Amino acid sequence: MSGLVGKGVARVDGRAKVTGAARYAADQEVSGVLHGALVMSTIARGEVLEIDGRAALAHPGVVAVYTHADLRRLNLPNFPYNRRFIPMQDTRVHQQGQPVAYVVAETLEQAQEGAALVKVRYRAEEPVVRMADVLGEAFLPERFRDRPNEIARGDAAAAFEQAPVRVDRTYSSPMHHHNPIEPHTTTAVWENGTLTLYESTQGVVFARDAVATAFGFDQPAEKVRVVSPYLGGGFGAKGPTYPHTLLTAAVAELCGRPVRLVLSRAQMYTSNGHRAEHRHHLRLGADRQGRLTAIESTSTAQVTRVDEAIYNGSESAVRLYACPNVHVRQLGVRLDLPTSSYMRSPETTAHFGLETAMDELSYELGIDPVELRVRNHTDVDQQADPPAPYPGKRLLECYRVAAEAFGWSRRRPKPGTTRDGDEYVGWGMATETHTHAAIPSQARLTVGTDGRATLRTATQEIGTGTYTVLTQIAAEGLGLPLGHVTTLLGDTAYPAASLSAGSATMPSVAGPAAEAAGQARQAVIALAVADPRSPLHGVPAGEVVAENGRLSARGRTDTYRDVMRRHGRPVEATGSRRNTGGHAFGAVFLEVRIHPRLGRLRVSRVVAAYDLGRVLNRRTARGQVIGGVTWGIGFALMEHTMVDPNTARVVNPNLSTYLVPVCADVPSVEALFVDPEEPNAELTGIRGFGETPGTGVPAAIGNAIYHAIGRRLRDVPFTQDKLL
Repeated sequence: MSGLVGKGVARVDGRAKVTGAARYAADQEVSGVLHGALVMSTIARGEVLEIDGRAALAHPGVVAVYTHADLRRLNLPNFPYNRRFIPMQDTRVHQQGQPVAYVVAETLEQAQEGAALVKVRYRAEEPVVRMADVLGEAFLPERFRDRPNEIARGDAAAAFEQAPVRVDRTYSSPMHHHNPIEPHTTTAVWENGTLTLYESTQGVVFARDAVATAFGFDQPAEKVRVVSPYLGGGFGAKGPTYPHTLLTAAVAELCGRPVRLVLSRAQMYTSNGHRAEHRHHLRLGADRQGRLTAIESTSTAQVTRVDEAIYNGSESAVRLYACPNVHVRQLGVRLDLPTSSYMRSPETTAHFGLETAMDELSYELGIDPVELRVRNHTDVDQQADPPAPYPGKRLLECYRVAAEAFGWSRRRPKPGTTRDGDEYVGWGMATETHTHAAIPSQARLTVGTDGRATLRTATQEIGTGTYTVLTQIAAEGLGLPLGHVTTLLGDTAYPAASLSAGSATMPSVAGPAAEAAGQARQAVIALAVADPRSPLHGVPAGEVVAENGRLSARGRTDTYRDVMRRHGRPVEATGSRRNTGGHAFGAVFLEVRIHPRLGRLRVSRVVAAYDLGRVLNRRTARGQVIGGVTWGIGFALMEHTMVDPNTARVVNPNLSTYLVPVCADVPSVEALFVDPEEPNAELTGIRGFGETPGTGVPAAIGNAIYHAIGRRLRDVPFTQDKLL
């Protein structure tokens, strides 16, 4: 084998992306396409009384103005469609920024101008917007996706009261939005009763099934095709079906021509979900040696009047540390705001509270923060029934490796005692962890008559390097050079595969890709040893080694190209090998510097180590660490969606006032991996990793702030006013 898996191979799609050759969803050429523009509600709660589209219809280029009175009645899809209603099916308004009319025109500008001319008259009702106003109405929602919102083992309340050392604190985070560079877009093309969607989606198969459900199609694969070759970011916002997709398909069916819709940046703030505002009351009890005896976690998140889903889980409170008495409750409060959704590393909100509370406990006890976590480490998933070991968990090694590389042993424990010139210097750390799924997937590999191979699977390239890693896996499994393998993704015409969410991509598709490559290799070897024209004729197939496009045994050699040329037709193999879900772990250590007179804070150094099973590509894995750290800095220091409490309107729906980190905000990041020394050639035990590196960074920054200046901040973002 070539040993490609694990190497830091450059992205195979890199040149296409930097030269503009990569075609994203809105770049697909469609003949005769019309352009759509949405008219969004200006009230948060109430009823549409009248829609006047006459001025829009009189505008040059406008073809039609559609309302609830025009569209066919659609069926409500199940998850992952994340609304419990479909807009423009009736007159009810559930949120500000809800689509109430759809304008179609010959050009994008004409559609936008036409939408601005549509007049809507409402009967408005008073919205409830602020979570703080209705905390007394918090309730325990029903299970969501078979996940309970209350989990208990032991007697946490009694154990907390009896604990000699206790921490009782409340932590909070505001509403956040995803803000991918590429806006959401749908192009709908109907032909002979079948629908093709060019869609920016994190899950082409899931999007196909949701659309098929909405339109009442019993055979999704025969009636709907979804194509999404590249995504310019998603982070949960494109995962994978939202109202604008269904509306565009319905409008294209009505007008009899293809329709393309591209949401504006402002529309993305009300159309595609967000991270809900989150308040977390946490109580930790411990003995004087620092061992946890009680964890009580009560979180409250914003939900809506029609959807009670809680997307911000509390997995780390339940599973991360050894503790016999745990009680977790995830409550909701109903507000007249858009429905929230998953946002990259959704467990971060609750994990921020846990890792900050662990730091507070370390100071209460006078125990080093790393040592406290080591004392509470567990190799067993305590919530499993029965409790089961985490396979190959190396979190303790992550603590050791990262602490040594960071120089943690030189830390002065007392806050406020380390300065460098005018700046206070603080060091903080946190555990990082994230669950990952493994979704049944398939891959098909074809070796052509030129000896080159093509791998097809209907997962997506969301920007994490999926094209590259799957190409590595297929090339290694076949014994071909990397450049002799092409990977094709993002099309429901390919074998069904995982969506790009829940850190599930590689755990889901790596096994099928490796299995298909292995079967194809064996098939080509079988052709060679059975062919009298081959130098390998008569050699036992088990002795043949495939390497760099050559098949060798007993001093004899043949090539993929020659074998396939003689065979005269392609060889095809499929793979569907299952992996399992699980957890990835890590530890992040970082340094902050604070100017005491200005309140200016910067993260100046980051070292992190991760246990993600086998590393498939060190370059793309490091990219995920840099991305996660960047997300964590944004979460901790900048991001905050602001809502007008009177109108429920988002007042900063753009990247000029919704602040995210830029390159100057992110220091060099040292990423370390503690993958096993002996790689598993069968690619089992792969863990989803992409979301893990962001989970501990906000708490680590807050912990470093406390170490720098002795001020404990529990509400993100940590802005200058709070520091001063």
